[in-house]
Amino acid sequence: MKGLKTLLIAVLLGLCLPAAAETQIQVVGLFPGAAVLKIDGQRKLVKVGQTGPGGVLVVSADSRSAVLRVDGVERSYGLSRDYSATTGVAAAPALVSIAKGIGGHYWVTGSISGKTVQFLVDTGATTVAMNENAAKRLGIDYRVQGQSMVVNTASGTAQAWRVKLDSVKIGGIQVLGVEAAVIAGDAPTDVLLGMSFLNRVSWREEQGMLQLEAKF
Repeated sequence: MKGLKTLLIAVLLGLCLPAAAETQIQVVGLFPGAAVLKIDGQRKLVKVGQTGPGGVLVVSADSRSAVLRVDGVERSYGLSRDYSATTGVAAAPALVSIAKGIGGHYWVTGSISGKTVQFLVDTGATTVAMNENAAKRLGIDYRVQGQSMVVNTASGTAQAWRVKLDSVKIGGIQVLGVEAAVIAGDAPTDVLLGMSFLNRVSWREEQGMLQLEAKF
C-alpha cells in the first residue's frame, strides 16, 4: 500500500506541474560569422560555434540567414523570424502600414536606439539622414565616432559624418547596425528614413499606403 500511495502522489504531482513553456526564438540581427538572438526575451550576440540562451547553438551565419541547432535539430532562420521550438511553426513577419500624408509624403513615428523619432520616408536618400541638432538630441557622438565626408544636397555640397546606428525601429520591425549620415547645419529638417534601412526590409506602395515588412 505504501508503494501505491507513493506512486499516486508522484502521479498527482506530475499532473499539477505546469506545462513547459515554449521557447520563443527570434533572429534580430545577422552578420558574417555571428547572429543576434532573442530567446524568451533575452537578446545576445552569438558567434558561430557558440551557444546562446536556452542552449541554442549558432552553426553558421551570414548577412542573409543563420543556421541554429535547437534541441539537436538544425534549421535555417532569416532575419526577424519568430519560431516556436516546440510547435515548429514560424510566425508571420512584422508588418507596418503607413498612410500617405499631405504632399504625398509618408511620415512615421519610430525610434533610433530606443529614442523616439518622427521619420520622413525618403527613397531618394541613400542612408538614414539627419541634421546636427537631431543627432545631438539622440545622443549620437558623430564628431568623435563618425567618419567625415562630403554629401550632395538640394542646396549643394555639405559637410557630413557617416555613423552606424545601433538600431532603427518602425512598429514591430527593428533593424540593427544601420548606416546613417549626420549633415552639418539645419537641413534636412526631418529625419529621413533612407535606403540603408529600406533595403533591409520589404516595402511596397498599395493604394496610398506604404507597406513595410520584416524580411525573413
